[in-house]
Amino acid sequence: MNDHNVLTGEIIQASYKIHKDLGPGLFEIVELKSVEKVSPAHKKQLLTYLKLTGNRLGLLINFGEHMIKNGIHRIINGY
Repeated sequence: MNDHNVLTGEIIQASYKIHKDLGPGLFEIVELKSVEKVSPAHKKQLLTYLKLTGNRLGLLINFGEHMIKNGIHRIINGY
C-alpha cells in the first residue's frame, strides 16, 4: 500500500469516528487552512463554531506552515 492510500485511509477512519461519536449535522469539527499566517479572524471563526455547537475545544490547522507543529492551534470555548 502506498503512502497516499495509508494517509487517506487514516483520514477516512478519523472521519468515521467523529461521525459515530458526535453524530451528523456538524458544520465543522476541525478548521483547516492553507494560509501564510493564521489571523485573529480565523481564530474567531472557529470560536464562533464552538459556541454555536456547544463544543469546548477545536483545532485550527494551517497547512501553509513550513512545519505543521507551528500550524496547529487549540481554541477553547470558555462559554
